[in-house]
Amino acid sequence: MALILSIETATSVCSVSLASNGTPVAWREINTHNAHSKSLTLFIEAILAEAGKNINELDAIAVSKGPGSYTGLRIGVSTTKGIAYALGKPMISVNSLKSMALGASQSYKKRHDLPENLLFCPMIDARRMEVYAAVYDTENVEIRKTQADIVESDTYLEYLNTNHVVFFGDGAEKCKSQINHPNAIFDAEILPSALFMASIAEKKYNLNEFEDVAYFEPFYLKDFIATVPKKHIYG
Repeated sequence: MALILSIETATSVCSVSLASNGTPVAWREINTHNAHSKSLTLFIEAILAEAGKNINELDAIAVSKGPGSYTGLRIGVSTTKGIAYALGKPMISVNSLKSMALGASQSYKKRHDLPENLLFCPMIDARRMEVYAAVYDTENVEIRKTQADIVESDTYLEYLNTNHVVFFGDGAEKCKSQINHPNAIFDAEILPSALFMASIAEKKYNLNEFEDVAYFEPFYLKDFIATVPKKHIYG
């Protein structure tokens, strides 16, 4: 049974959770820009106190590795590295989109009768009509790998033609105007959270899937393929 601290700072959400055996026992989070540096260590202290645990009792520290905000990821990873190094504890990284997709799947299983062929597409805002996205099924199996997308009407058509697809995260709202398909579902309530990281981090802990504290870098995924807007192609 592992006691794992999880840190999520890939977007404007600053979130931390403490989980025992993959089940969260305490957490804090806030969704506001530029709160990470002020709130992160305070949240960590608060949840440890709430759970009646000392930081030395941690078995591992998990961090959302991205993709996402450059500044947010740097803050989360540097804090995780500092704690892991000081305590001599292992560091675990969790793909930000994978944990979001797990949270969405768990939420929909509680709130909705799941339609057949349901997929989840977590989206993290990048810029303009660009997002970081991936596609997962209801069992959190990756159907399409994490990549940078320039969203147009046909970007996810291969999935929408045969599945209902839930688009969520802070990049999904701006995509509504581009994705007009009867199988598209938009959910503004599901955002990144350290709560969603708990079971993934526990599994990686049990498999000894740890990162090198000295050399680990966040998964920024900054590059996009340059395109010419369709309305300008023909002059």
